[in-house]
Amino acid sequence: MQALVTRPGTTGSTHVADVAEPTGEGVLVRVLEVGVCGTDREISHGLFGVAPDDESELVLGHELLGMVERDGHGHARGDLVTAIVRRSCHHCFACEEGFPDSCLTGDYSERGITRLDGFARELVVEDSTQLIPVPHTLRRVGVLAEPTSICARALRHARAIGDRQPWRLTRALVIGGGAVGMLTAVLLRLDGVDVTVASLEPRNELAEAIGARYVETKGTPLTELGRFDLVVEAAGDAQLMADSLGLLSRSGVACLLGIDGRKQRVTIDGPTIGVDTILENRVLFGSVNASRQDWLAAVDALERARGRWEDVLEQFISLRVPLDRFEEAFEHNGGKATLVLAD
Repeated sequence: MQALVTRPGTTGSTHVADVAEPTGEGVLVRVLEVGVCGTDREISHGLFGVAPDDESELVLGHELLGMVERDGHGHARGDLVTAIVRRSCHHCFACEEGFPDSCLTGDYSERGITRLDGFARELVVEDSTQLIPVPHTLRRVGVLAEPTSICARALRHARAIGDRQPWRLTRALVIGGGAVGMLTAVLLRLDGVDVTVASLEPRNELAEAIGARYVETKGTPLTELGRFDLVVEAAGDAQLMADSLGLLSRSGVACLLGIDGRKQRVTIDGPTIGVDTILENRVLFGSVNASRQDWLAAVDALERARGRWEDVLEQFISLRVPLDRFEEAFEHNGGKATLVLAD
């Protein structure tokens, strides 16, 4: 059985290899498609990732769309499924409560990322409690469930923070035109929020198709866009993360979804954090991963978005290649790339 494996910490070690077929208790799933994201690229570049215990290599892939191979554990052969990425550490309060996305110890495991092999292989045996059903109507876009769950979790937390006091989310800014940024914009537009998407590209047809305003940041400073109830930074730029505090209206909430690990100093205007953030009840927070409720919300949102903008969702996926062409997917810019393992 073929799989995409890498040696964490070793640049250029990613390759397709023969691995043993899966064994053990659980649901046997045939992998149809696996999405590629920045995390996969970082692991492949040797910057991130942890192999399973007593192993030197890690099977990549955490954005799954699969099909149940045989009946069992409450699933029927032919069912489409995706799977939760982060798993419990089994010894903290958050994980005991069913929220490994908020693990308090950092001892969690993650499919294809941390201490647990991923889905970029032909077959996988998965715990039935970690599977999320996907309607067959989402066959072409179900692989977007994982990044959409990240967005759903972020917005759930943003609303919880905002709703601690009288607050209404009517106007939002999404910084970054990648998959996470655009899927966040989709979720916000489904709820009728006035959305502006800001990114480096000269045009973003997807933003326009869902009724969002698009702004090219090279020609328009973000400070000229006005104030927002919610700012979501999905570009992965630490300076933009700091700048987001200054773009908030009263009681505004800024959510950080991008990652920027560069060694650098960022600046922020003193009164923005020392006066405005306090007097105007502004909040900045970070969000990562997702719990089961967010995965379910993500699949539901994709189904609603498909009904509203049927042709738009498929445009999110701009490259599909077989497993042995993974390098093309890793180098692809301008949309989501996926690895196709089965029809």
